[in-house]
Amino acid sequence: MTDAALAAAWLEGLRHQRRLSPATLRNYGHALEMLFAQLKGTPLAKVEPQQVRRMVARLHAGGLSGKTLALALSAWRGLYHWLVRHKGFAANPARGVRAPKSPKTLPKVLSVEQVQRLLDGPLATTPQAAQDQAMFELLYSSGLRLAELVALDAQDGRLDLRQAEVTVTGKGSKTRTVPVGARAREALREWLRYRAQLAAPAERALFVGARGRRISPGTVQIRLRAWARARGLQAPVHPHLLRHSFATHVLQSSQDLRAVQEMLGHASIASTQVYTHLDFQALAKVYDAAHPRARRK
Repeated sequence: MTDAALAAAWLEGLRHQRRLSPATLRNYGHALEMLFAQLKGTPLAKVEPQQVRRMVARLHAGGLSGKTLALALSAWRGLYHWLVRHKGFAANPARGVRAPKSPKTLPKVLSVEQVQRLLDGPLATTPQAAQDQAMFELLYSSGLRLAELVALDAQDGRLDLRQAEVTVTGKGSKTRTVPVGARAREALREWLRYRAQLAAPAERALFVGARGRRISPGTVQIRLRAWARARGLQAPVHPHLLRHSFATHVLQSSQDLRAVQEMLGHASIASTQVYTHLDFQALAKVYDAAHPRARRK
């Protein structure tokens, strides 16, 4: 097999055995394209660790962030691990190579007042607006990822409005059940009244696009941006911003980091801890404004 065929076989194995999300598979595919572009014809079997380090340094100097390079290295290590285990390669040259550290950036969030401005108001009275309202209320109410939202079906029991919960399958094929708030349940019931007007016959998807088939992630993003602009929000609003806002607001109110971890579906609590820093920033602003010894003279 050629090197390109080996890489394709590895990706295909990930698709069927580990059931990675399409977005993750695309990222891995891009990482392998990057690898082959850097190798310039050097066979995979002849790559040495120092060559991998030079490639990472070149890509970093070319403007790629440490986060992007860390993802690329993860893909390269995974490929070589598979080649060593199944194709008789001698060693994994990407093992032990680390990406440059990037400065940590905190996720942006909407304030509670901005969320209220985005979502408050009477229930929509047209099919399209009712669907938009239901999608955005559910994203914020339950902290769903965009892929989890578009994957929902209308009648498979995963969305249970009586029990006020929704069950989704997230990263790594991990399933979790999260609460659905009263406002989201109300908007979802209203959308279900209209759904038959937009959904194609026998379409299973809960949310649908212009042709009545399962809505695409890009369409959700476009509609959310338009919805936010119509309500006077100047900052760009995207689905993951609602997830960040959900996590921050729940943590600020409950101080229960483990519960937020469970609701977000994070494998490691380290991924959830970033929201404690956001909470601290808010507290620090209050301190600076209120404490008599914190004010500048």
